[in-house]
Parts: sequence; structure tokens; C-alpha cells
Amino acid sequence: MEGGGRPSAAQAVLLATSTAITALLYSIYRQKARVARGLEGARKVRLDGDLRAVLLEAPGRCVPYAVIEGVVRSVKDTLSSQFVENCKGVVQRLTLQEHKMVWNRTTHLWNDYEKIIHQRTSTTPFDLVPAEDGAGVTVRVMKPLEAAELGLETVYEKFHPSVQSFTDVIGHYISGERPKGIQETEQMLKVGTALTGVGELVLDNATIKLQPPKQGMPYYLSSLDFQSLLQKQESSVRFWKILTVVFGFATCAVLFFLLRKQYRHHRERQHLRQMQEKFRQAQERLGSTEGGEVLKNACVVCLNSTKSCVFLECGHVCSCHECYQALPDPKKCPICRQGITRVVPLYNS
Repeated sequence: MEGGGRPSAAQAVLLATSTAITALLYSIYRQKARVARGLEGARKVRLDGDLRAVLLEAPGRCVPYAVIEGVVRSVKDTLSSQFVENCKGVVQRLTLQEHKMVWNRTTHLWNDYEKIIHQRTSTTPFDLVPAEDGAGVTVRVMKPLEAAELGLETVYEKFHPSVQSFTDVIGHYISGERPKGIQETEQMLKVGTALTGVGELVLDNATIKLQPPKQGMPYYLSSLDFQSLLQKQESSVRFWKILTVVFGFATCAVLFFLLRKQYRHHRERQHLRQMQEKFRQAQERLGSTEGGEVLKNACVVCLNSTKSCVFLECGHVCSCHECYQALPDPKKCPICRQGITRVVPLYNS
């Protein structure tokens, strides 16, 4: 604590940082909890012949947040894998990712670094159809790339290591960057994949569409079933809740420490003022009595004996030896409340 009981700059920064982190974590937790509650309350509809009747009865022919499960089927053409034969899909993502080691001048360690240098995503219109053949109802999936969780499967992955000469190695050590290679990845949403869609379900003329919801809730196209997707979101909520509680306790501990320090400083200053006031009153009483010139050297504790010792390191002469011995441990000067390291006898000639 600084003078006057105020917290130091480091303590103030620590408290402000802890408070800000706690507020940020609480905000993320609230958002995750809202998403989990919305997902839990989403209306579950079956992809069968009654779906059209359900939408006709709904206000505006729309279910604002619905859960529907089906199998992916292409509307027209399909996308073929560039590396795997007879692999057809409706969403294809090709990624080139650079891997290298970067020298950290602070920790003096080589750290892994990854960077996407090229990514291309292609889509073709597709529907969700029932897993059982025979039902004629389909749901057209709109804007699949806006989904928060798009269930793409990695169908091809290959790492191309960098070929380096001795001169390249010397140059990499000088520059602080060591290339490791390029990783090539192909991901696809394959035809026939079981998919769980969560979003706005609307009947547009004769077409049933699944599209991103309008009330700010996330849009899902996941390869997980609905219960697994819900459990995943609830696990995320618990994780952020635990982080929020931990940092909240840390913030409360820092605040309690600062308030306790300030309270102790206030009590010490109050006690010192009381001692000074008692000393002043005793001096006034002694000065008003007969023989006041002799009693000016009286002990401030008992007011009877003569001051006979010097307190170090503060240097105050205010007590007789008997009253010094009666002071509670750890012994402090009655005037300034500073700790007494040693006592020197005072002899009056």
C-alpha cells in the first residue's frame, strides 16, 4: 500500500485486469448459456409426410428455430474429390497450410507456427431427405457455409516437407524462421452423410427450406446427432462457467486483500492519533500543576516516573524503563508506533 492507505499502481492494475477478465469471461458464459438454452428449446420436427402440414399450421408458415435430421442428397450435379476416386459430395474445401518454426527472442525457443496460404470452398445445392427410402418430402439446405458447425469429413491429407540445402539452413537460423513444409487437405460433405440441421424452417411456395435463423441464434449443419450436439454445447457452457467462477474468486481475493490492508492502515492511524491526543492532554495537565518544570520529563505512560530510555531506531525519549518492559510484544514506540529494535538507557546529570 502507498501512503494514505491507497493501493499501489501494480495492485490497482492487478485488480482492474482481474475484473476485466472476469467480466469478459462472464459475457462469453452468458452467450454460450443463451445458445445452449435456445438449442434445448428448439422445436424437433420429423422429416416425413407430416412436415408440410406442420409448416402450414405454423404462423407465417415458418418454425423460427427447428431441429431436423436427414441424409444429404445432391439436387443436380455433385462435386468429385480431386484425390479420392468415387468420392462424391456437395461441399468441398481444399486447404494449403504452411508449417514452420519461428524463433521466440523472449523465451529463446523454437515455436510451431501454422498459416493458411490458400483455401477454396465449393458448394452445390443439396437437400436433406429421410434415411428411409419412399418418403417424398425433402428439405432444401440454404447457405451451408454460414453454419457455425459444418460437418465436413477429411477425405485426403498429405504433408509435403521442405527440401533445404546447407545454405538455406544457415539463412533460416539467421532470419529466425525454419520452414517445415506444406500440408494439403481436402474436406467434403459427402452424399449420403447423416446430418443434423438446426435453423429456421420455412415453407416457400412448394419448397421447404432450412436457412440461418433471424433471431441471432447459431445455424448448425452437424454430423453429430442432436443429443451429442446439445451435450457439446452444454460442456462448453460448463467450461466457461468454471473459468468465470475461478477468475471471480481471484478478483474477490484481490479486492479483500486491498480492503484489509486499507482497514489495518486506518486502524493504525486512528490509534496513533489517540495516543498523540492522550500525550498532549497529559502534557497540559502536567504543565498546569505545581512543579511543572520538573514533571515535563515524566513518562508518557505512567506520568509518574522520569523518562529514562531512548527508543531506536525512531529516537523518541518518552518512557521509563519499567513502562518499556510492560509494553506488549512486539514492542512499538508509544509515540510513532514504529517497532523498537533496541533501547539505550538515558542518564540525567
